[in-house]
Amino acid sequence: MKLKDYIPIIDWLPQYKKTDLKGDLAAGLTVGVMLIPQGMAYAMLAGLPPIYGLYASILPLIIYAIFGTSRQLAVGPVAMVSLLIAAGVGMIADMGSTQYIQLAIMLALMVGAIQLLMGLFRLGFLVNFLSHPVVSGFTSAAALIIGFSQLKHLLGIDIPRSNHVHEILQNAFLNIEATNLYTLGVGLLAIFIILLIKRLKLKIPGPLVAVVFGVLAVWGLGLQDQGVKIVGSVPEGLPAFAIPFFDIEQFQALLPIALAISFIGFMESIAVAKAIQSKHKNYEVVPNQELIGLGLANIGGAFLQAFPTTGGFSRTAVNDQTGAKTGMASIISAGLIVLTLLFLTPLFYFLPKAILASVIMVAVFGLIDYKEAFHLWKHYRPDFWMLAATFIGTLALGIEEGVLIGVVLSLTTVIYQTTRPHIAKLGKIPGKSYYRNLDRFDNLEDREDVLIVRFDARLYYANVAYFLETLKKMILKKGDALKLLVLDADSINGIDSTGVHALEDLVNYCKAKEIDFFMVSVKGPVRDILRKCQFYDKIGEEKFFLQIQHAVDTFDKKSAERYQEYTLQTNENEENLSSS
Repeated sequence: MKLKDYIPIIDWLPQYKKTDLKGDLAAGLTVGVMLIPQGMAYAMLAGLPPIYGLYASILPLIIYAIFGTSRQLAVGPVAMVSLLIAAGVGMIADMGSTQYIQLAIMLALMVGAIQLLMGLFRLGFLVNFLSHPVVSGFTSAAALIIGFSQLKHLLGIDIPRSNHVHEILQNAFLNIEATNLYTLGVGLLAIFIILLIKRLKLKIPGPLVAVVFGVLAVWGLGLQDQGVKIVGSVPEGLPAFAIPFFDIEQFQALLPIALAISFIGFMESIAVAKAIQSKHKNYEVVPNQELIGLGLANIGGAFLQAFPTTGGFSRTAVNDQTGAKTGMASIISAGLIVLTLLFLTPLFYFLPKAILASVIMVAVFGLIDYKEAFHLWKHYRPDFWMLAATFIGTLALGIEEGVLIGVVLSLTTVIYQTTRPHIAKLGKIPGKSYYRNLDRFDNLEDREDVLIVRFDARLYYANVAYFLETLKKMILKKGDALKLLVLDADSINGIDSTGVHALEDLVNYCKAKEIDFFMVSVKGPVRDILRKCQFYDKIGEEKFFLQIQHAVDTFDKKSAERYQEYTLQTNENEENLSSS
């Protein structure tokens, strides 16, 4: 591979045009402005001081721009990852404490290392084992948990931290009388502002307008004296370079959540990256290189006090819509965050936490994919039940357990489907030499003495039992009239030693019942293995055909010859009896 395959900026930077700068500048500034309130909000969601959201919006963006393959993906803090951080680290340390901050930064290092290793060893395909219905169910449930977890900031009341929606709602109801109406009013107005700007499709970011409104309202009306909780003093200056804290016991405790963030963060990132790339034909998103880019972004960010980051849906969409052409847009966004940290942090002193809560709630409730649930219920019930199980499991048991349920369900589905693949019984189209599935087409010819079967999968150890069981049932159902079994191998793309033994067992079974066994359309790789295993020698080259009709014609010809021989033999026997 060439160096530019590992460092994509080498590919696009030398070709950078002045015309690209206009779009990159507009997109970079717009996304940077969005990142300020969102980064602070998602840091608060992760259980960290808001300033850490800005720390996580600098170096990860720059590193991804250098090593990532998507030219529009906007990397930074996202709601899902933030909630996973809170769920995992919150089990070990108190939110906001020094130890908690250290562990969150250490988690970024772990996530980065896992993603980097996955990319280097070309393991990006592993995320394919999480099916879309499972991801949709988990995301929708997590969105509800994230949204309702912000009720304490929206209502201005104390609610014990929990990853279970029913506990959050129960505690909110029990403490509803303590609601601070000023806090609630500020939060609801912020939600209204964000939704209105989104509905009107105005170019100015709604979260930024909500932040400005909140700061002016508290500063002008003195709402902090009325119990409205504010962010308070925000440290000025850039984050200091520091080697992340590391402890082997904490590493073991955080490993499950690090794996979850690595997979889910990458899935969220690659999904939106591919969706945006489909609109642009001048580059290609490479999943394994994306893992390397995201991994290095998290590793680098950990040395500047960043928590785990990934590509976000909303900011990436805005980045693309406002004209981003290259990764320079992300570098410009990071530059705006740097300027904010250096000169603008005092402006956030009066920022109400209810505003940050409203930003989170509007963002995450948009992730609830109820349309997918209705679609699956109407068109494919098995996937709906997978979605529902993941959704209910996540709500009832928690985020980490929901991830585990999703992984188990996805793997179980894959295993089930591979062990019980589709097997079609074929019939002949009248007047033609083509054969089709008897269950899907009407008026097909199905001879009593011939059974034609197509196996639509790789034949290997996991499905040979189902293969043999199903074919033997079909043979028994045909009865004594059956004289020929034709296995159409056109859809068998591979076979292992166990699969070869299964074919030998099937041949022996047919011999015992005096049934001929033919194979049709055997592909090259499968044919090579069958020859190496001497299967061809065992049943004879004459039992293999290119087309089903050739096999049937050969059988009919041999049957006619056998019948003729039988007739001649019978006549001779009768003549011998007569002469005697």
